[in-house]
Amino acid sequence: MKDTAIITSSPPVTARARAKRNHPLRKTWRLHLMLLPAVLVALIFKYAPMPGIIMAFQDFKPWLGISGSRWIGWDNFQLIFTMKGSVQVIWNTLIISVLKIIFGLAVPVTFALLINEIRNMKLKRSLQTMVYLPHFMSWVILGGILLDVLSLDGVLNRLVAALHIQPIMFLGEANWFRFTVIVSDLWKEFGFSAIVFLAALSGINPDLYEAAEIDGAGRWQQTIHITLPSLLPIMVVVFTLSLGNMLNANFDQIYNLINPLVLEKGDIIDTFVFRNFQGGQYSLAATVGLFKSAVGFILISAGYYISHKWTNYRVF
Repeated sequence: MKDTAIITSSPPVTARARAKRNHPLRKTWRLHLMLLPAVLVALIFKYAPMPGIIMAFQDFKPWLGISGSRWIGWDNFQLIFTMKGSVQVIWNTLIISVLKIIFGLAVPVTFALLINEIRNMKLKRSLQTMVYLPHFMSWVILGGILLDVLSLDGVLNRLVAALHIQPIMFLGEANWFRFTVIVSDLWKEFGFSAIVFLAALSGINPDLYEAAEIDGAGRWQQTIHITLPSLLPIMVVVFTLSLGNMLNANFDQIYNLINPLVLEKGDIIDTFVFRNFQGGQYSLAATVGLFKSAVGFILISAGYYISHKWTNYRVF
């Protein structure tokens, strides 16, 4: 008599067990683990110090601490906006920041479009490496270079003099100082900023270009009707995020280039605070930081809302 195998059916899988087994975190926990160091850094250095905002509404004394310092309400804000030259400093910051944001978006996009047309890979990589390098140099080093190159007896003014033109005080005349600040910032950052746009260009479906060529579209028409619309979402994201730095005109750059001759149009909020609020005036420094953060949050929120309405694109 042959043995008959008894086949037993496995117990039914419940919906809860199925959901647990198919939970996305089971597949992506390694990626979340990679994010953990960045999250910890943000929590420690960005969120943990937030209770210090209270100092903006106090006459803070380190030996008394936050709990023992005297509350003065909005007096610190009133002091900042009534100080001599504070309104001009805010305008200077806005003008420099807005121009940096506009050109800081237009120039990298243009460079990415141009370098994307290069078919010689060695030349393309060489150009990319050369324009990336200034990003990794500090403003202390670049400031010294610019002070030497742009001085009255510097290389650039020698070329100007060879053309029988009067020497230009790039760092000693207010309007030229703004121009120098914006151009030098672009020179330092546009190559590195173009990386994100080059990555977006590599993700465009090549079938779109093939179809356009079949329809008789030239390179310019392809750029207008395919490339730029494909870049629009990432351009919106970069522009929206840059609005948060509207009141940050790059302290490192301005501090290393500014001098008393250009304070009227070159002084920004950060250098103004650094120069006038030294000596342990923590409350005033916290007030300026809170003001800048509030304005940045409002601008980012407004920019994100407008971009969603105009381009129907959203991050979350």
